[in-house]
Amino acid sequence: MKQRAAIVGVGATPLSRDAGVSCQELACAAINAALQDAGVTREQLDGLLAYSLGDSVPVTTVARALGLPRLRWHNDIHGGGSQSVSILWEASRALQEGLADYIVVFRAVRSASGARMGQIRLGAGDDIESQFVTPYGLRGPVNLFALTAQRWLQQRGHAANELYHVVARQREYAAHNPRAMFRQPLTRAQYDEAPLVASPLRRLDCCRESDGAIALLLCREELAGDAHSPVFLRAAVRGGGPGGVYWDKADSLDRIYSHYIAGELYRQAGLTPADIDLAMLYDAYSFLVPAQLEDFGFCERGRALPFLAAGKTASGGELPVNTNGGMLSEGYVHGLNNTMEAVLQLRGEAGERQVQGAANALCSGFGGRYGAAAILTTD
Repeated sequence: MKQRAAIVGVGATPLSRDAGVSCQELACAAINAALQDAGVTREQLDGLLAYSLGDSVPVTTVARALGLPRLRWHNDIHGGGSQSVSILWEASRALQEGLADYIVVFRAVRSASGARMGQIRLGAGDDIESQFVTPYGLRGPVNLFALTAQRWLQQRGHAANELYHVVARQREYAAHNPRAMFRQPLTRAQYDEAPLVASPLRRLDCCRESDGAIALLLCREELAGDAHSPVFLRAAVRGGGPGGVYWDKADSLDRIYSHYIAGELYRQAGLTPADIDLAMLYDAYSFLVPAQLEDFGFCERGRALPFLAAGKTASGGELPVNTNGGMLSEGYVHGLNNTMEAVLQLRGEAGERQVQGAANALCSGFGGRYGAAAILTTD
């Protein structure tokens, strides 16, 4: 029987608008912190895995900078948020096959001071499809997600300003997170006064681009020991609906990736929504939180925003969601910071925002129309 993968170390750099250092330096700092957290040496580290969109540093370059004596397995995966959870599955498979003993997965990015996502550059598009959407202003992610947000709200009879409840709830958590970039309480008036970026999404509905790095250290269960009460990967699913990553080919803008994979996730895990103690939901844009709450079965269709407004996702609520403040308030490391928060919660190390007795956490990540979700557990 193949052994489960265990997360035994976490490391992170501060999040900022200008780190003043390279992605390589950010990556090395986060990896060193994860190794120290787990009590694992560089000599033991023999696997590296990262994901990026041409905005980071190759893993082999990082291995050289760290002075690793050997690297038995490594990979660079192209992608953003859609990889922030499925990367755990990739590492798990390599560990189970004996390709490495200790693997660090990391994301290092300078999305605030470096190349910002969605900027239009002169020259050929990065894929052949871009020629059909760029002339209509659908170049950056926010433009595409705004169309989906409009349809999602309209189909459920919600007003756009009801998204305030998503942002405000996560700000409440961020107030207790010293790593969060935005910790001030958010009033309704402040939300309503925020400028529109792409209707119905206001500036406060968009994640906070930042510089930073996150690293998670994984190993097989037999090597995990008792350090930090290892957190195990119980199930992981990746997928999406018809049309692949392209929104213009979707069968419905009302459905995002979670609509298609939720059932399989619970089937693999042998759990139901009632077994989940907290959810770390990818929140590049605010409406994606209630959309995923519905798809993953935490509330009925059309009831997610009232669920949030009633405080059900707040501290002490029925289902704590994005307890670090999420990418809307903590910062944006392409979703891996949300996964790290799940690990801290399950280890009982989240401080003032700790969810007492948390044993199962659902984490998600996606980009375009493809994504993944995983369930992490202490069991």
